[in-house]
Amino acid sequence: KNFKLSIIIPCFNEKNTINIILKKIIHNLNIFNILNYEIIVIDDNSNDGSKYILKNIKSKNNKFNYFIRKNNKKDLCKSVIIGITKAKYENIIIMDGDLQHNPKYLPKICKIFSKKNIDFLVCSRNFKKRYGLSVIRYYSSKALIFFVNLMLGKKVNDPMSGFFIFKKEIYIKNKKKLFSSGYKILSDLIYSSKNDLKIKDVNIRFDRRIS
Repeated sequence: KNFKLSIIIPCFNEKNTINIILKKIIHNLNIFNILNYEIIVIDDNSNDGSKYILKNIKSKNNKFNYFIRKNNKKDLCKSVIIGITKAKYENIIIMDGDLQHNPKYLPKICKIFSKKNIDFLVCSRNFKKRYGLSVIRYYSSKALIFFVNLMLGKKVNDPMSGFFIFKKEIYIKNKKKLFSSGYKILSDLIYSSKNDLKIKDVNIRFDRRIS
């Protein structure tokens, strides 16, 4: 297929899951027959030896790259933005490296995104059940979503999701307006845009963090 894709994974101290998630991602991209892709890990200067694993993976896989944010305050948004600027393809997926975002959903969301004329496809958590979320995270996420939708207007079911696919041009057009800090890059991208965005929600089940 002619669908080209950059997958960006912000990481911090996730040496136990890096190899696992990359194998799962590659397996599921093969299911959808995506040949033109790259995987970029942005490591927030982990101290668990992640960099040696990343270096080893890069030496064996020419579709993989990584960058390390040294001497910077830990910040997921800033890590993701580095990944977006480095991405060479227009279609970009953001997902976590702790296996809460199961790569098994990649064929489904890539298929939908490639066929529909949309700006964002958001993998939304189903809050009818708690699944992989802790009690505190479950209720704090629900409260935060309610607050964001109340204050900014509802544009998406889960503006706090960290698993989504979008067009790089959205970032390029709005990068000067972004808050560019914190942990919720999706809401930053969506609510910084003055354009009427075409957004689709897809419900997924979040898995438990492995580490």
